[in-house]
Amino acid sequence: MFGIGKKKELKDDKGLYNPVSGEVIELSKVNDPVFSKKIMGDGFAVEPKENKIFAPVSAKVTLVQGHAIGFKRADGLDILLHLGIDTVALKGAPFKIKVKVDDIVNGGDELGTVDWGQIEADGLDKTTMVIFTNTKDLLSGFEVKYGSANARDELGQASVK
Repeated sequence: MFGIGKKKELKDDKGLYNPVSGEVIELSKVNDPVFSKKIMGDGFAVEPKENKIFAPVSAKVTLVQGHAIGFKRADGLDILLHLGIDTVALKGAPFKIKVKVDDIVNGGDELGTVDWGQIEADGLDKTTMVIFTNTKDLLSGFEVKYGSANARDELGQASVK
């Protein structure tokens, strides 16, 4: 009746969606050199204002580690949603993720929640990154609208070689 048990089909969607309400910023402005110097790949970041987290792309879920969720789009582009900076140290405590590996999500689908207050109480940065981890091999380019945006807003598109 509600689509439970119905297998979702992976959509070939080039869209990039805001994973959390807040200020969308350039990756180079992130307060961590691993991200700002694009060591893990190119992408964008968001300074979050709300606790609900949404899928930044339509894709298959490839990784769920509390602070990080991995995705693979239909065209092969790999995306990492990294929630906060150095939040791996919290061992998943502030993260309530509803998806699991091999789930299919559409851009803007709810993934779970984050207790940003707990992250701030631990002295950590809430900045959330969307990284194309196979940038060198596959990404031909992407564009996003920077500035204030609501969760689930389509921010732009990414294309592959």
